[in-house]
Amino acid sequence: MASKASKKLSVTLKRLRQERGWTQQEAASQCRIKYKYYQEHESSKPRDVRLSTLEKLATGFDIPLADLFDER
Repeated sequence: MASKASKKLSVTLKRLRQERGWTQQEAASQCRIKYKYYQEHESSKPRDVRLSTLEKLATGFDIPLADLFDER
């Protein structure tokens, strides 16, 4: 079962990606992670994520790490 933080991250990733007009493939490439791995984190049942992956996601979206959990 996914944690609340993983679910928040999933929602945020999808929002950020859509705001930029990126496909999941493009987002994965920007974040320098594999497409399937990115896809898992944006799914409705995301798995827990490592800190190193969070850093890659934040860098790829060019946002502070804490903003990955922002629920606008």
